[in-house]
Parts: sequence; C-alpha cells; structure tokens
Amino acid sequence: MINNSDVYTRRMLRTPAIRPCESVNPSTLLSSLINLAQKITCNYKSSTISSNKRNFKEVTRLITNLLMFFEEIKEGSSRFSDALVLSFSELHFVLQKIEFLLRDCGNDEARVWMLMKCEYVYDQLRMLMRGVGVALEVFELERVEVSVESKELVELVKRQALGGKFGVEEEDREKFDEVLEILRGFEAGLAPGSGELRRVVEYLGIEEWRECDQGIRFLESEVLVESQSVEKKDLGLLSSLVGLMTYVRCVCFVSVGDARVVKVSGSGRGCDREGISGLNLGNLDDFQCPISLEVMVDPVTIATGHTYERGSILKWFRAGNSTCPKTGKKLMCRDLVSNLAMKQLIGEYGLGGGVAMGETGRQNRQKMKTVGAGSVAAEGALKLVANFVNGRLKSGTNEEQRKAAYEIRLLAKSSSFNRSCLVEAGVIPSLMNLLCSRDSVKQEDASAALLNLSKYSQTKRILVESGGLELVLDVIQNGLKMEARQHAAGILFYLSSVEEYRVLIGEIPWTVPVLMELLLEGTFRAKKNALVTILGLLVYPDNHWRVLSAGVVPLLLNLLRSLQREDLITDCLAVLATLAENQEGAMAILSARALPQIVEVFGSSTTRSVKEHCVSLLLYLCINGGADVVRVLVKNQALMVPLYDVLADGSPRAGRKAGSLIRIIHEFDEKTSSGLMNLPLQRDRFVHV
Repeated sequence: MINNSDVYTRRMLRTPAIRPCESVNPSTLLSSLINLAQKITCNYKSSTISSNKRNFKEVTRLITNLLMFFEEIKEGSSRFSDALVLSFSELHFVLQKIEFLLRDCGNDEARVWMLMKCEYVYDQLRMLMRGVGVALEVFELERVEVSVESKELVELVKRQALGGKFGVEEEDREKFDEVLEILRGFEAGLAPGSGELRRVVEYLGIEEWRECDQGIRFLESEVLVESQSVEKKDLGLLSSLVGLMTYVRCVCFVSVGDARVVKVSGSGRGCDREGISGLNLGNLDDFQCPISLEVMVDPVTIATGHTYERGSILKWFRAGNSTCPKTGKKLMCRDLVSNLAMKQLIGEYGLGGGVAMGETGRQNRQKMKTVGAGSVAAEGALKLVANFVNGRLKSGTNEEQRKAAYEIRLLAKSSSFNRSCLVEAGVIPSLMNLLCSRDSVKQEDASAALLNLSKYSQTKRILVESGGLELVLDVIQNGLKMEARQHAAGILFYLSSVEEYRVLIGEIPWTVPVLMELLLEGTFRAKKNALVTILGLLVYPDNHWRVLSAGVVPLLLNLLRSLQREDLITDCLAVLATLAENQEGAMAILSARALPQIVEVFGSSTTRSVKEHCVSLLLYLCINGGADVVRVLVKNQALMVPLYDVLADGSPRAGRKAGSLIRIIHEFDEKTSSGLMNLPLQRDRFVHV
C-alpha cells in the first residue's frame, strides 16, 4: 500500500501518505499495518540516522511494541468492529508518514539538510506520535482477544505517544549553530577553522570524498526543484549548503579516491562525469527538440524517456499520433513531465533564445550574464574554493594538482557563477600548463576543465591571448588519452563561436587536418566534437576553401558509409550541406560522386533531422550543380514521398526548402517533357529561408 518508487517522485520531507479505502478487508489492512511496522523497526536503526537520533530511537521502540500487539491480534480470532478498523486505518496513515520521515533522515546524501531541518523533523514526529496516541484512544481493547500484558503495553504506548518526551536534541542544536556560524563566515569572506569544519563533518558521518559529492548532488537537485516552487523559502539555505559542502569536498579531502569509476548522484540516479543525463558539452543537438530541431524552451519527457519541446509534442498528439516520434513506440499514456535538469542546462549554457554561431566577442560578453550562487554565503564559499584550488594547482604536490584539476572540472560544469569565480581566481594559465603534462590524468582533467570554462567569455579571451590555440590543437592531435583529445576539440568548438577567433583558428594551417585525424581515429564523442567544430568554422566564408582543400568531403562520404549512429550521420550531412551552399563545395561533393549516396540516405532514413539535412544538401546541389543534378532527381520518383513528408511534417525552414526542391523537380520535368531548352536555376527564386 506504500509506493516504494517514491524516491523518484517525492520531494524530501514531503509525506504523501494515502488513507486505506473504506472497503478494504480488515485482515488485509492489519497485514499491511504489520508489514509497515516491520519496515520501520527493521530498516531504520539509530546508527543510520545523523540527526534526531534519540527521537527516532524512541519512536521505533514504541512502534516495536505496537508491532507485537498487531501480530498477537492477527494470530487470534478477534472480530473487527468499525471502531477497530477506523483505528487501524488511522494508524496505517500515520505510520506511512513516519516511515517517510525515517527514510529521509536515514538518507546519507541528505545528512546536512536533515541537520538544518532537525527542528522541523522534531515537530513532525511529535505531531505524528500524537496521531498514534489519538488512534489508540478509540481502540476498543476489550473487543480484541489478546493477553493482559499486551493490553497494558498498548496503554503504555498510548500514554507515551500523547505525552512523550520528544525535543530537539542538544547535539543537533550545537551543530546547527556551528553550521550557521560557518555560513555567516562565508558571507564575510572568511574561511572556517579546520577544527570547526572537521567537527561538523565528523558529526554528519561524512568520511569520504564520494559521500560529500553525493551530498552536493542531492542539494543541487533540491535547489533546482525549490527554484521552480512559488515560495522559494528554502532556496537561500539550500544554496548556502551547496557552497558549504563544496568547500568541504575541496578542502577537507586529500584525494578523490575511486570517484572516477563510481557514477553516483542524488536519488540513486547515475551521473555521467561529462554531462547530466549523458550530455556531451560540445553537442548542441542534445538541447534541440527532435521534432522542431530548435533549442527547447520548455522541455518535457514522455513515457519512453525521450524529451521534446512541450508545444511540439502536443502538436504531434493533437494530430492523432499515439507513438513516440523518435522511437515509434506506442504510448500507453501521454503524460508530460517537465525536464527541469534539461531546462537548467539550457539556461546555464545561454541557449534559451536559440544558438547563434555568428556572434562577435563583444556580443558574447554582453549576452553572458553571471548567475549568482543563490545566496551571499554560497558566493563567499565558492570564491574561497576557487582561490584554494588555484593555489593547489600552482604549488601543490602532484596528487594535490590532480585533485585540484578534477575539482575545477566539476565546479566549472556546475554553473556560470562557478566559472566566473575560477577564471577570476586565475586558474586558466595553470590549466594551460597542465595541457603539456605527461601525466594522462592531469591532461585529461585540465582539458575537461578548460572545456567547461570555455562557456565563459573571459576564458576564450585568456586562452587565445595566451597562445592557447596551439596548445589545444596539440592535445587534439597528440593527447595522451582519447578523452583529452575529445575535450580539446570541444574547447575549439567554443572558441569558434567567437567571430574573430573563428578567423584565427581557420588561419592555422593544421587546424582542419588535426580535426580530420580525430574524425578518423576518435570515439563517437570525439567524432561528434570534431564535426560540430568544423561546422562552426564554416560560419566564416573564407574557411570553406580551407576545409575543401584539406579533403574533408571524401572523408565525410566514407564516414557516411560506415556510420551507424543517426546523430553522427546528421552532423556529417550538416557539414556537407553547409559546404554545398557555395558552388565550389557543391562541385567537390558532386565530383566525389556523392549524389547517389545522398539520395539513398534520404530515401532510407527514418530520422527527421537526417531527412531535413538531406533536403538542404540536395537543394543546394541542384542550384549550384545545374541541370545534371536535377535530371538525376527527376528520374528517381521515389524521392517524392520523403520530400512531401518533410514538406508536411518538417520544421518550417526545412518545409520551405522541401517545397523549393519539389518545384525545381516539377518545373524541370515539365520543360524537358515539352522539349523546351533547360534554363539555369535561379537561387533566389527557390530558396526562402
């Protein structure tokens, strides 16, 4: 009768108990009540509770006594009166709430939050135990066949529940005050004393870096949920505690330990070190709705686990569809769940208004707004952390430098405020030095940290002005691990988002060849980052001939033949379509005899993004390649079905291109059928995007 999966849906310290229905069989209700009491008495021990220990010990003792009474009733032959069933029902309801509280207070990830909520938890326990006492008052003991001792035991439980000696424990209050004092120090820019900090950490039972990191992930998830609430009453305290635990993680632990192989986060969900929900930091497609191909503003998740823009998926459903657009799987329900983590990421990366690759450095700086840490204490803590890790990076031991680089990697991924603190503390030059390290772990963490920091405009400027372009390119080509090469390609992608740097990157002769090497040798993510970086460079027109002369077209066509992942196929087609916008690019693609291959991909793919890029590519090949290209398309009547699909269901931009391509094919067919001379195709007539 209790939802055991509530860990995924229930907010901490919320107790959504359900009253048993009135028609429930009394024996079934009693059995469920026994199971619930057993769960409370067996699953939660005082050793697993970090605060309110004595209160919970008293509660479990009283419920243990009730359990013995319930079991004796079940073994006997008592008749269940209406009053008895009502009492059972009320006890079941109250014990559910107590079990929720015990579960929360026993959550290792929530230790510091439970300490700061110790008075609230105490109030809830006191109120709930009074509920137990009231339920027992209407209990007709004379109507049940149990021993006298059991009846006396129940009377004792009732008296203690109604007048029990519960209270906020002195040790909890002391540590509560110590935490508040540390937070006040952070507000003033003061670092806590090591003894003061250690006492709090030991009281909470945090013994490993991993446990501290789990606590931060939990608090961050609570911050995200609280920020969506109306009142936001706990937002400041939660943010301050994130700052505190981040300070503890960075300062109090000598090494990360086995955190590189352990994937943990709040509420038991897996945490990919290179991005929440497996997002790659150089992969903008992850933020795009699979239906509209636009960056999502209000992302929602459907039953298959895939995320879409709310308006797009609602339009899909209103059209009579009952399947997942991405998988084709039939949906048993059409419930939409807001994807708050995705929404936060989109906001942090500044993509909410659409991705614009052609911005100048000044425009980027104007758009980049440093988001606060959520409270003055959190801001103070994170500034202290930034200075601490920078000091370790500069003059620490080898192990201290390793840990500092990894901490910066995590911090820079969390928020734009963290990135601004780290850059202002001066970590960029030290991380650049680590790019040349022969320690593969240092090099990987430094490249990942710089990738995360590259979202901050000042990082781009410092990197370029300090000669970082050559260092990044050297890691792409010669990095000790493929992960380092992948991250370095991501750095180059972010640098190429600035117009003046896009020019500088393109002018380095070995930029494109190095990216091509990564396309040949890299993992999926490495290939992905290389492709989007090339696509970013192509925004600058003079880079087109550099990409073409390096031989990218044959390489991409070979990749298309071997690739299995639709997202990489999409990226390859996007690069080819961009090249085909110019006549030189179109001729290079046609000279490689790519037209049949592109037509085959277009006709066989079921992925909307692939089809739309194929439409763009075919349209520009027709316009820049002339009548010979159109003649091939006219002969392939099977093309018309996917073309009309894109026209009907594609994005507005892709629909316009599909319409232009259809008109080109029809007009050419009409002219050749009537024997008229073939006229040159006019670009402006057909392309309206």
